[in-house]
Amino acid sequence: MKLSIKLLASAGLLALASSSAFAAADEKLRAAAELAQPAVIESLHDMVLIESGSSDVEGLQKMADYTEARLKALGAKTERRKTTKGAGADMVIGSFEGTGTKKLMLIAHMDTVYEHGILDTQPYKIDGTRIYGPGIADDKGGIAVILHSLKILNDAGWRDYAKLTVSFNPDEEVGSIGSGEIIAELADQHDVVLSFEPTVAPPVAKNESLLLGASGTATGTIDVKGKASHAGAAPQLGRNALIELAHQLLQTQDVAKSIPGTQLNWTTAKAGTVRNQIPDHATAGADIRLTIPDGVQKLQAALDEKVKNRLIADTEVTVKVVAGRPPFVADDRGRALARQGQAIYAELGRTLDIAEMTGGATDAGYAARSGKAVVVESFGLAGWGYHARDEYIDTNSIVPRLYLMTRTLMELGKSK
Repeated sequence: MKLSIKLLASAGLLALASSSAFAAADEKLRAAAELAQPAVIESLHDMVLIESGSSDVEGLQKMADYTEARLKALGAKTERRKTTKGAGADMVIGSFEGTGTKKLMLIAHMDTVYEHGILDTQPYKIDGTRIYGPGIADDKGGIAVILHSLKILNDAGWRDYAKLTVSFNPDEEVGSIGSGEIIAELADQHDVVLSFEPTVAPPVAKNESLLLGASGTATGTIDVKGKASHAGAAPQLGRNALIELAHQLLQTQDVAKSIPGTQLNWTTAKAGTVRNQIPDHATAGADIRLTIPDGVQKLQAALDEKVKNRLIADTEVTVKVVAGRPPFVADDRGRALARQGQAIYAELGRTLDIAEMTGGATDAGYAARSGKAVVVESFGLAGWGYHARDEYIDTNSIVPRLYLMTRTLMELGKSK
């Protein structure tokens, strides 16, 4: 007798699925995934050749045109939605109406971290099982998995969902400043949201994985006002904002260590304009990561208290923490879904790890913010080198990831 997925999840026994409900692979789906691999590679090639940095509106327009056309070919009703802030590029949203009961959402992003012209120095290339190209893993590989998984299921006549929504946004790499609220709004209308950031490819990681946690983000700023004076003739008449800033950076550098779930690193600073003047203004910026919902408030209070201690008399010091992307921490429902993914991978004789947390931030934070939808991250292709040189995907992950995605969607459609 096969245990139901619902019972396994409630009992915390989804690991047993690999020896019961998920023992045998779906050979038709595996064969379809294998047949789709050349087309996935072709899609990756086409997308990598479209440079689409977060500020490259022209390139993002081309990516939007490309993905919208692909969704329309799959039968989706599509819309272009303007982001509310930032460069002003479009989101692409595709929707499908089915015959089932579940409302499912798939998300990935079209933008990359690379400046325009990057292909001149980092071209698309194939080397064995690695395919290199700017943005190929983060996140054009995720887009490819969505498009080709839906093609496989579409060809099989699968419509076991009430609604299936696909969202491709153009500003994830700059904090989803213009799309995050839209993603959150859409996610709240769905039962499950699957996000398609890449997984780390072996041998960098032991195994591929699904992700259950990602840091939220915030920015910190310290602003110091002093008094200018001649640096040679009358330095004593000044109030050195640079020295006061240095004092503040040193005394606040470890403030997050007393607040579990927060991390703060001062990363930028600026003071003065000329060598022979005591600077009257200095400022510094911090990168902040959070895994707790009230981390911004706690850091703000702690910093406010710290900066009361001044080194230079008659200087003014203000500090401000501004929230960015919310943290993503999966609930028990997300954990159960990830364990289901492990069982599906076991059908192929492969091991799938569960990663608890990453210091990077993802749109899963917006999708999971209200807690209404079940959210799991990292259904994209396996790769490495993102946000760096020589970004690549491992072609050995293409078939397993297509199989994981198609089987996961089919199981979600069956669940009540």
